[in-house]
Amino acid sequence: MQKNQIGASNLGRFSGLLSRLWFLVLALVVYRIGVYITLPGIDAVTLSQVMEQQGQQGGISAMINLFSGGAFEKMSVFMLGVMPYITASIVIQLLSVVYSPLEQLKKEGEAGRRKMTQYTRYMTIAFGLVQGVVYSIAIMNGGFVNAELVVIPPVLFVSLSTLTLVTGTMFLVWLGEQITERGIGNGISMIIFASILMGIPSSVAFLFETATTQGGAMWLLLVVLFLLVFAVIFAIVFIERGQRRITIQYARRQQGRMMSLGNQTNHLPLKLNMSGVIPAIFGSAFLSFVYTISTGLSKINVPELTDADTGLWGSFSYYVSLTLNKLGFYGVKYFSIGQPAYMILFAALIIFFCFFYTALQFNSKETAENLKKNGGFIPGIRPGIHTSQYLDRVLTRITLWGSLYITIICLLPELFNGISPVQMYFGGTSILIAVVVVMDLVTQIQALLMSQQYESLMKKANISSALNGTPPNF
Repeated sequence: MQKNQIGASNLGRFSGLLSRLWFLVLALVVYRIGVYITLPGIDAVTLSQVMEQQGQQGGISAMINLFSGGAFEKMSVFMLGVMPYITASIVIQLLSVVYSPLEQLKKEGEAGRRKMTQYTRYMTIAFGLVQGVVYSIAIMNGGFVNAELVVIPPVLFVSLSTLTLVTGTMFLVWLGEQITERGIGNGISMIIFASILMGIPSSVAFLFETATTQGGAMWLLLVVLFLLVFAVIFAIVFIERGQRRITIQYARRQQGRMMSLGNQTNHLPLKLNMSGVIPAIFGSAFLSFVYTISTGLSKINVPELTDADTGLWGSFSYYVSLTLNKLGFYGVKYFSIGQPAYMILFAALIIFFCFFYTALQFNSKETAENLKKNGGFIPGIRPGIHTSQYLDRVLTRITLWGSLYITIICLLPELFNGISPVQMYFGGTSILIAVVVVMDLVTQIQALLMSQQYESLMKKANISSALNGTPPNF
């Protein structure tokens, strides 16, 4: 009897956590069901046959497909994923630095945050419309798959598919908000994590199939590949936990007749990677956009310049088509995964957004002013502007190392693919996102367990004190 009571109390203690976990699982199941719903107007049978013939492919298209959880190759209603929302969020944050009305909204607390969230949704719709039109035209013209897939009139297909893609993106944004509120972890991050997780088994199966077919040294390369993945995961966990702790001392203060303890020593923790995975996500999204546009431009048909078309309009259309075709050709050639131009641009984008996003997250002047108001100071540094300059110097140094760390993690698989016949289809960006999301998820689960345990202990303390004749202390 006593054991049953203990089990029931434990179940009640963790009921909140279990309900949140169940909501997270059910939300991700709904997301995965939507991945298999094809866009209206597409011949699903022909699409499945074409994708089965093409098999596993590399390049940026494989990276886009990995981020979308397979929705890209299935041309489903979730083909855009949450990338328009991420791009809109970053653009709104960029504008909040240079546009004063948005900067004022950031300082208005909860009301300002809701207003900025509303603006982000509007911009998400705008980005989704542009990207949906581009993707619809590319599908119709065979930009992604060299096959006739559209079975309805072109204008109707572009309209329906664009509306469906934007609706799918906004549904995922709403689903992510529900996960954040009623589930565990950040909803958008969990959707991206689920997309990456669902793409890994097929990539691993393809690697084992390749090693089984070729045999010999391929098994050794496969072992080296998995050791490299585990080493990257260990490095991510180790560095993401790294902090630079700046010593803060508080002077003794007197408030009325009460003398505070004073002379207390505390620490200001500065993470080595304060920007998280935002630079890697935005860099990947930008390069994916460049590659998609280049692919579409490379398929433009250049008309032949005959004697009958030597007029002004004929010459103009010929040279414009030729220029756009060449731009697309060189874009696909030089900005594919593994190319030097791709890696240089990717590294530059990561480093830039590491510094920029860190500057958005941490305001050294505001931190220095808060320390000065509360009687805190850094030993050996004067309060005020000198403290702000010192924090800027420290933050610049650790952000430089953090940006180099993210760059190495994201480009290391590409370097491995360049020298090895075994291709790593789950790149460094996806591994970085997956590991960071899992670490954040574990932290939130631990915090939730601690809060529930604390609440149960407080209830037991109040009940026991009431039974002993003393009133509960609320």
